[in-house]
Amino acid sequence: MQISQRAAALTGSATMAVSSKAAAMRRSGIDVVSFGQGEPDFDTPVPIKAVAKRAIDEGRTKYAQPGFGLVEAREAVCTKFRRDNGLTYDPAQVIMTCGGKEAIFLALAAIVNPGDEVLLPIPYWVSFPEQIRLCGAMPVFLRGDEQNSFKLTPEQVRSAITPRTRALIFNSPSNPGGFTYTPDETARIAAALRGHDLIVISDEMYDRLVFGAMQFKSFAAVAPDWYERTVTINAASKSYAMTGWRVGYAAGPRPIIDAMVKIQSHTTSGPCTFNQVAVAEALAGDQSCVDSMRDEFAKRGAHMHERLSRLRDVTCVRPTGAFYCFPNVTRTYARLGVNDSVGFAARVLEEAHVALVPGIAFGSDAHVRLSFATDRESIDKGLDRLEKLLGRA
Repeated sequence: MQISQRAAALTGSATMAVSSKAAAMRRSGIDVVSFGQGEPDFDTPVPIKAVAKRAIDEGRTKYAQPGFGLVEAREAVCTKFRRDNGLTYDPAQVIMTCGGKEAIFLALAAIVNPGDEVLLPIPYWVSFPEQIRLCGAMPVFLRGDEQNSFKLTPEQVRSAITPRTRALIFNSPSNPGGFTYTPDETARIAAALRGHDLIVISDEMYDRLVFGAMQFKSFAAVAPDWYERTVTINAASKSYAMTGWRVGYAAGPRPIIDAMVKIQSHTTSGPCTFNQVAVAEALAGDQSCVDSMRDEFAKRGAHMHERLSRLRDVTCVRPTGAFYCFPNVTRTYARLGVNDSVGFAARVLEEAHVALVPGIAFGSDAHVRLSFATDRESIDKGLDRLEKLLGRA
């Protein structure tokens, strides 16, 4: 049976693969601690669920009208952007999507042509290069220096631009790196792009999950000219513990949003109606739930970082946002008898019964990703097991 070249060329999601293997081991009776999938362990806040239940009871179970997003949901997105990001959008500049993942794909599909290049920093979220290739473009990888918390320099960005460069994907706070660009660093990246005909796709999924004194600023807000050349991607998934609701959104220049709407109309037709009602409540309602979750993630991240840094032959950049640690474990490979991050993750899963994601899935074979979106007891149990396997520094 023939399978398309585009499907055959894709790599499956490593995060989902790790979660599936860990779940299979648990079903066989093995106690596995999973640091794999990036999903908050908190439940969706009660007021948000109540609004969704009420919407179902009221019969809001038909096709959403319009298909690209209920007016109330898009207005709530505009409220969120004004309040949190200093960005003013009209609802016509907003599209509601089936999770942030669809928003990113629609943005790429709307702006790139076969043969175009998309600048993609390493480490990257697993789906970025695959979505770029699905759209017929080529990812151009830019590796951030670990000594600079993996963040790109303006010189790196400037030197990578060619006549075929169509876009830059900018992800801050980072999945998987856990780092965050400061407002000044973001502005300097924007300055390096100035004068080139390209679009920035800014993945800001974790913008509400920034820790301590770290400050965050949306790419579209760093300078007036980038407001017109940036598509800002977000979702309710991470900040409101709504991963399974599958509602994301994008805002940006009207021509790009209109193109995304056309593509969506022939693919998913957009997210379901009552979920959009719930997201409207999440974005425009009481925000105290986000504050409490963020504070807990900050404590967990600091704890995980401190414990990882005590492991023998392991170094780790301190997370300043999102809910991931991305330790460098390459110095452990020889004594563990493995050659790469896949081998390391397999050895850890088989011997320590700890599930984590190989760094090669994010473009860096020297690293692995651990999510601290789990309870403190599980974090300590998993790190105790890693310490027993690797030893202390």
